[in-house]
Amino acid sequence: MPHSPDTSGTTRLRAGFTLLEMLVVVAIIALLASFIAPSVFRNVGDAKHTTAQAQLDAFSVALHAYQLDVGAYPSSEEGLQALRLTPPTTHASAAWRGPYVTKEIAVDPWKRPYVYVSPGLQNPASFDLYSLGRDGATGGEGEDADVTSWGGVVRP
Repeated sequence: MPHSPDTSGTTRLRAGFTLLEMLVVVAIIALLASFIAPSVFRNVGDAKHTTAQAQLDAFSVALHAYQLDVGAYPSSEEGLQALRLTPPTTHASAAWRGPYVTKEIAVDPWKRPYVYVSPGLQNPASFDLYSLGRDGATGGEGEDADVTSWGGVVRP
């Protein structure tokens, strides 16, 4: 660093950065962020989709265990809560060996409840379980795409 004389005739080191040096550093950081940010945000969307699929898979396993014990899947009215709480029907409550999930029934990564329909429209012999993705509407691509327990698309 350059030395500058002070009033006593001795020299001292100049400390700090100039405004130009600070602007160069900020510009470099902004440039790096513009390259990195899109891939980070894309990965967040992919992670939400993967999380939704994993939760649907876990609920599907629990629903199949419920069906093995009780002899039928929970009705649409009973919903996924039947995996945690004894169903009110006498037949189901006598055979119920739950809880089939240990934690509260989670909402999807976009903060909406999963859609459970039994008997299913896509799967009349069992159930339909799905999330409508980020946009909350059927169809879509990327993060807006539906996530289903059967791997297909949601058809109204």
